[in-house]
Amino acid sequence: QVQLVESGGGLVQAGGPLRLSCAASGRTFRTYPMGWFRQAPGKERDFVAAISWSGGSTYYADSMKGRFTISRDNAKNTVYLQMNSLKPEDTAVYYCAAGSTSRTTRAYDYWGQGTQVTVSS
Repeated sequence: QVQLVESGGGLVQAGGPLRLSCAASGRTFRTYPMGWFRQAPGKERDFVAAISWSGGSTYYADSMKGRFTISRDNAKNTVYLQMNSLKPEDTAVYYCAAGSTSRTTRAYDYWGQGTQVTVSS
């Protein structure tokens, strides 16, 4: 069993940075690949980025490449999403998930409650 808690969301101006954190409970965290998704009002939950259990492989949605960076610290049971050059269209609730590096939500076993990111123009 893995419990996930996101933090770091908030209001930021367009062009600014923000770093999200996802703290996980459970000693098996380091064995789980992890992902970040986001969901804007009235839209589906979309893939943002994913990282292998070791951190050696990362994956990004095309629109995030070069702006977002996923990383993890297994000693701290935490995965991060560094977001730079934020745009108003990045406004969404951001979720972390454990269990896969897939781009589909159904592949993941555990989800956090989400953290709101709002980018003002």
